[in-house]
Amino acid sequence: MTPKQKLEAHSSEFRKEIFSFSEKIHFAVGYGASNATLIEADNSLIIVDTLESTSAAKELLVDFRKISNKPINTIIYTHSHRDHVSGATVFAGKNNPTIIARPAQTNMLGAKEVADISVARARRQFAINEPEWVRINLGIGPAERPLTGLGAGILPATQLVTGEREKHLIDGIEVELVAAPGETADTMLVWLPKKRILIGADNYYKSFPNLYPVRGSVYRDVAKWVESLDIMREFEADVLLPGHTRPVTGSKTIQSVLKDYRDGIAHILDTTLLGMNQGLTTDQLAEVVTLPPHLADKPYLQEYYGSVAWSVRAIFTGYLGWFDGNPTNLFPLPAREEAKKMAELVGGEEKLLDAVKTAVSKKEYQWALQLADHLLALEVHLDQARKLKCTALKALADQQINATARNYYLSYAHELCGEL
Repeated sequence: MTPKQKLEAHSSEFRKEIFSFSEKIHFAVGYGASNATLIEADNSLIIVDTLESTSAAKELLVDFRKISNKPINTIIYTHSHRDHVSGATVFAGKNNPTIIARPAQTNMLGAKEVADISVARARRQFAINEPEWVRINLGIGPAERPLTGLGAGILPATQLVTGEREKHLIDGIEVELVAAPGETADTMLVWLPKKRILIGADNYYKSFPNLYPVRGSVYRDVAKWVESLDIMREFEADVLLPGHTRPVTGSKTIQSVLKDYRDGIAHILDTTLLGMNQGLTTDQLAEVVTLPPHLADKPYLQEYYGSVAWSVRAIFTGYLGWFDGNPTNLFPLPAREEAKKMAELVGGEEKLLDAVKTAVSKKEYQWALQLADHLLALEVHLDQARKLKCTALKALADQQINATARNYYLSYAHELCGEL
């Protein structure tokens, strides 16, 4: 299968379905970018996570109401990312439910000081407002889903879980809430001991994890993520309900999957840190650090959403900052000056344009992008440079198993050339 075909096949993870585990626990997949869980208590309902939009939440609520008409008195957020909290007003309705979360909630799109560029990059990452054919899937969710009311239905927490582990009795249901930092510092596991069901937030889903999102983010503590997966393994759950993708069932299967997931992330972290201490640069590490062979082919460690190379760069920056140790990069030439010298080196601007055309014709698309950027920096042959860059972006998109990369390539090409 080609990378594109593999990504297309991965869409089966997001078939719309509600899985029922006993008569009490119902797990919804495919209604939005993330999943949601309905827990039927003695006299009321508990909702864990509320999807990314009010329209998606309304659609799911209709189907949840086919299961039970009890009032929704409790909402639990596994973490504060927008795709998990934005349908809360829909599930709350006219009630005034208790909303439980960990403290230190963070804005999904980062600091407000960089909100404009964060939003722009997030739109590229998820190909929002792009033609349907652009989005095969999101890597962790369905491509096509209700987006009206995106981010509109968030309600603040009314009860904060401040301990590392807290046991709660919610209308007859025993629940243990456990701090488990991963994608966010406020990530929380929901353990149902009587049913041996673990709601795992985004610490695991069926893809190499998004240790770094290209939309931009503060550093996601990879070492703590590994520790959180160890905590998840301690429960020896019979059912694992992830924040994205389909449930995992069977204690032995869950233990094996979580161990592989934990070991894969730990290997990338440890190998990157080792290389850093040996003086390797960011680019060198991104080229050589890979998953070990016994993990590289695991279906739940394929790079549908996160990327090993992006993770390596994030770890380097998270521990040492932007400087890679090579003195050449202390004060690099401005892009325009470097482009001018590159043009001179190849024999002029016309020769540089010819080099871009040659790279495209040879299907050396990454090289074509880098050369085209020199022309754009020089502001010469702009129309041709943009068209060539767009050709390369679209070609690279179709070579990607990574949904995020595909979406970003095509969204950027649309912005640059005005059409796809």
